[in-house]
Amino acid sequence: MPTADPAAALPLTLDLEDFKGDFSFDALFGGLVDELLPEYRGEDDAAPAPPPPPPVLGAAPPVFPAVDELLGLFKHSCKELVDLRKQIDKRLQNLKKEVAVQDAKHRKTLGELEKGVDGLFDSFARLDSRISSVGQTAAKIGDHLQSAESQRETASQTIDLIKYLMEFNSTPGDLMELSPLFSDDSRVAEAASIAQKLRSFAEEDVGRHGVTPAVGSANASRGLEVAVANLQDYCNELENRLLARFDAASQRRELSTMAECAKILSQFNRGTSAMQHYVATRPMFIDVDIMNTDIQVVLGDEGLQADSNYIADGLSTLYKEIADTVRKEATTITAVFPSPNEVMAILVQRVLEQRVTTILDRILIKPSLASLPPLEEGGLLQYLRILAVAYDKTKELAKDLQSIGCGDLDIEGLTESIYVAHKDEYTEFEQASLRQLYQSKMAELRAEAKQLTESTGSIGRAKGASLIASPQQLISVTVVTEFVRWNEEAIARCTLLFSQPTTVAANVRSIFACLLDQVSQYLTEGLDRARDGLNDAAAQRDKYVIGSSVSRRVAAAAATAAEAAASAGESSFRSFMIAVQRCASSVAILQQYFSNTISRLLLPVDGAHPSACEDMGSAVSVVEAAAHKGLLLCIDTVMSEVERLLSSEQKATDYRSPDDGAAPDHRPTNACIRIVAYLSRVLEVAFNSLEGLNKQSFLTELGNRLHKGLLTHWQKFTFSPSGGLRLKRDITEYGDFVRSFNAPSIDEKFEQLGIVANVFIVAPESLASLFEGTPSIRKDALRFIQLRDDYKTAKIASMLNNIAA
Repeated sequence: MPTADPAAALPLTLDLEDFKGDFSFDALFGGLVDELLPEYRGEDDAAPAPPPPPPVLGAAPPVFPAVDELLGLFKHSCKELVDLRKQIDKRLQNLKKEVAVQDAKHRKTLGELEKGVDGLFDSFARLDSRISSVGQTAAKIGDHLQSAESQRETASQTIDLIKYLMEFNSTPGDLMELSPLFSDDSRVAEAASIAQKLRSFAEEDVGRHGVTPAVGSANASRGLEVAVANLQDYCNELENRLLARFDAASQRRELSTMAECAKILSQFNRGTSAMQHYVATRPMFIDVDIMNTDIQVVLGDEGLQADSNYIADGLSTLYKEIADTVRKEATTITAVFPSPNEVMAILVQRVLEQRVTTILDRILIKPSLASLPPLEEGGLLQYLRILAVAYDKTKELAKDLQSIGCGDLDIEGLTESIYVAHKDEYTEFEQASLRQLYQSKMAELRAEAKQLTESTGSIGRAKGASLIASPQQLISVTVVTEFVRWNEEAIARCTLLFSQPTTVAANVRSIFACLLDQVSQYLTEGLDRARDGLNDAAAQRDKYVIGSSVSRRVAAAAATAAEAAASAGESSFRSFMIAVQRCASSVAILQQYFSNTISRLLLPVDGAHPSACEDMGSAVSVVEAAAHKGLLLCIDTVMSEVERLLSSEQKATDYRSPDDGAAPDHRPTNACIRIVAYLSRVLEVAFNSLEGLNKQSFLTELGNRLHKGLLTHWQKFTFSPSGGLRLKRDITEYGDFVRSFNAPSIDEKFEQLGIVANVFIVAPESLASLFEGTPSIRKDALRFIQLRDDYKTAKIASMLNNIAA
């Protein structure tokens, strides 16, 4: 018999309400299984679980006894969920049908409403158009009414004006029978307005009829001319009365009364006369004490001898006081005048043209270029410094006045116009000042040199030595630095006075050209004086050149004089080298100044910078030419002393000893030792003074001259083998010294000399192998080989012919 389904006996456990709100599956599941699994509730009051059924004999006990009941429960629950879903689907279908019906009704209603709204809009549009039409009609009516009222008022005013005009058109000069309006002080503003209208009308009518004169109109114009004259007289009288009231109110500081008078006066020539009257009556323009105080503040007790710094301080104080006064006046003008900007323009213009110009005329007295003021009184530099500080302070005042307010006044242009007479000739004055400073400095240096010469002249003459100018007397870097400082100050003034790049560049080039001339002239003259010392030493050296057939006493005296001349030459050499070094330092300072200061002022203008570079190059070239001449003289001086030492110290026995069989002397000859010592001593200053290409060129030329001089000298001697060894030792000594020249071509020449000296050392039969080993020495060797002491006895000439063959 089949077992009954346990789920069939279960009641309905699911409802739609279980799925509304905050649905929880865990809660739903717990509600289904709580009855079957009470042991999983976890509650304290849960009933004790029934004991498990006894196990069937021979069968394994079930693992989960309630599984069958749970399966049934789950199947029943699934069936109920399916039924609930069907119910929900049915209800959704019904709701969709109801929504479709309601939507169709709603669409129909909306269509009907849209038709109604369109009709309503059409009605509103017609109503708006009607309202607009009615408004335009009302506006036209209002305009007509306003025009009619205006015409009525105009007609009424015209009647009154004609009546007043007839009063003024009475007997000329008779103003006694005018309407009370024109004599009532309380109605001055109204009277002024009417008088101005009448005068404008009458003047216009007279002018119109004056263009086309006719008989009828001539009578009318003559009548109106009477009215014009009477109106002018009345306006003048009224203006004078108002100005008197204005002045009286100004004395009492009644700003309201002043403002009332100014407003009325503004109807006369737009108030120009009132504005000018107010400005002209300011104390700073009419009080003599104020003017005298201005001069005292700027110049002080020193008067025209005051320096630029004192004047700068005085101008700062004065201009501050002027700015404060204008600032106070600006407050009054703003409160009184209807057009304060116009009054401020007149006031500021008057301040600059009268008060400022007056003090500038006292301190800026332009000197004459034909007769320069002496430097003891400041010279042209004093005028230029005062001009610069005055211009600078005036520009600052102009900025202060502009910040206070000056209307439409071109205050910058007005300030420039004050100085135009000084700026037009500025460049000429600046150049003349620099020339004056240079001439004064040169006179000072000449005076110092003369004083030094006079103080040392007796000592020099007593010792029988020539006077050599000290390097400081020749060229001083400090003096060149002073030239640059003068020029730098002038350039600063130039950039202060001018702002246009083209004008600045032109003036800067002119001023810089003065520096180039000064530096070039100063350095060239210094080098010329140093070169004169070399020439003097050369003349003194040539003076004591004597022949060979003289007495021993005369020869000794000549030798002593030659030593003194050599000492003078060495001192002149040293002085010239130091002068060249200072020239190089001075040119470096000039170039640095050009790079740092001049270049940036010339670069904005096309062509200005390259032209200035050419000018500077030309000036430096002049100095270099003078230095080059002097350096050649220096080489002559050195070689003259070398030749003197060779002539006096070199003995014939140095290279041809009588006892040639003795042990050879490996020391350099005395002449070589003296010459190398002399060259080391005298060229030390050259190594320290010359740089770069100048040094390389000088030492190379000196090396060539030394090489040539030694060759010429040695050709006067005859050499034995031991003498050849000693010659080679001399050549080595000379070569070691000239190696310090860092001139490869000179080193090579002395190396060749060392090889050539071998022709004196080798045996006659070895000469052929010597020529074969070093063919480059053939030319010099053939010339020197004739100086061998065995040239004839060893028949070397025939050997040479065989070698040549």
